[in-house]
Amino acid sequence: MAKAPITKRTVDAAKPAAAEYVVWDDGGKETVKGFGLKVTPAGSKVYLYQYRLARPGQADRTAPRKYTIGKHGSLTPDQARARAKELAAMVEQGIDPRQSELDAVTAKDEAKRKAEERARLEGDLAFENVAARWLEHYELEKGRRPRTVERARYIIDTHLTPALKGKPLPHITRADLQPIIDAVPIKHRAGRLAVYAYASVLFRWAMERGEISDNPVRLMVKPTAPEARNRVLTDDELVTIWQAAGKLRDPFGAYFRLLMLTGQRREEVAAMAWAELDRASATWIIPANKAKNGVAHIVPLAPVVIEELDRLALSLQIKAEEDKPDAKRWPKAGHVLSIRGVLPLTCYSRARRHLDDEVLKVRQEEGALSPWRVHDLRRTLATGLQRLGTRFEVTEAVLNHVSGAKAGVAGIYQRHDWAEEKRSALEAWARHIETTVTPAEETNVVPIRNAKQSAGSV
Repeated sequence: MAKAPITKRTVDAAKPAAAEYVVWDDGGKETVKGFGLKVTPAGSKVYLYQYRLARPGQADRTAPRKYTIGKHGSLTPDQARARAKELAAMVEQGIDPRQSELDAVTAKDEAKRKAEERARLEGDLAFENVAARWLEHYELEKGRRPRTVERARYIIDTHLTPALKGKPLPHITRADLQPIIDAVPIKHRAGRLAVYAYASVLFRWAMERGEISDNPVRLMVKPTAPEARNRVLTDDELVTIWQAAGKLRDPFGAYFRLLMLTGQRREEVAAMAWAELDRASATWIIPANKAKNGVAHIVPLAPVVIEELDRLALSLQIKAEEDKPDAKRWPKAGHVLSIRGVLPLTCYSRARRHLDDEVLKVRQEEGALSPWRVHDLRRTLATGLQRLGTRFEVTEAVLNHVSGAKAGVAGIYQRHDWAEEKRSALEAWARHIETTVTPAEETNVVPIRNAKQSAGSV
């Protein structure tokens, strides 16, 4: 075993041999026990420190361990000796230099991992960022209606994000979500249920992607659903609404009349496009992406509906100052009910307010109608068809319901489209409306076939 003071002269004089060897420090008072210089056959010179640790509770020590201090050149002999003294001091305190170094590396890696996890929690997994990704996915999902996406976005932006913004999704619990639902007035049951439902869908989507381990909504108490509505308008109420609609300027008056005559959904009628209409066959095809249930729907148009559309088409030609306007020539593009001819009708609340104003004028001392919603017109048509003797399956077809007679196995094997039956039913309903709103003895009722639009307040 070679021994010599570890100095620059000693290090420079050390030559490679056939086998690796170590020169241990022997420099008198400056000697650091265990400090040495390893010389490899390739000529590499490395400073090292060899030590033994005392066994816990025992006088003897463990087997020798070596700690590589560094290569000569990167370190001078004096720098290596100083480091060896630091290591010796650690050993005296019972600290294993190698383990300490490993612990330091582990701690550094753990700190880095925590920093990355914190950045992910505060970035990618912050509620608003997850919600934005979910909304994008929700919108692109096959068959999703724009109206449904708008509703989801409204719930997220109005109720969830203001309360949860910046909070990491994995840290959100039932205790965070319950106050959001409780903040919706209890009388607004549909709103409470919507917040619960969309939150559940969002968190389940994140859970399926592995971003959270569980859906916190799963164990929450589901809000009570609103009571099913059963409001059906009477014939007298239909007369009032028809007369009030006749006092509104286009497109609002036409909007309410088409709702009453076709029985289709509010959004479907409001988004009616000329390209979906065919005058020759008297049909309106609602595309699947506009239909609530995602199923394309053919709506036969009764003569009175054709007349309403003729009037709207003629009005557009007159506004465009065409040389030879023709009511029977419908536009090939654009929206049927549009304020500026570009976007479909969307200001439902505004239209309803002005309709209610006209209803009060029609009824005068009788005052407002009992509370009703636009959707009640659809239910009224369905009930009216029953009164007229229409088969249940035909009524379902008119409403484009994939339920009841067309659900399950029946829907797979029943391929009859009820086209003629639907036409007969809607024409019968239109005749009923005409008869109801134009009784012979009345002269102050706006005739359904010749309803003229007065300049209204809308």
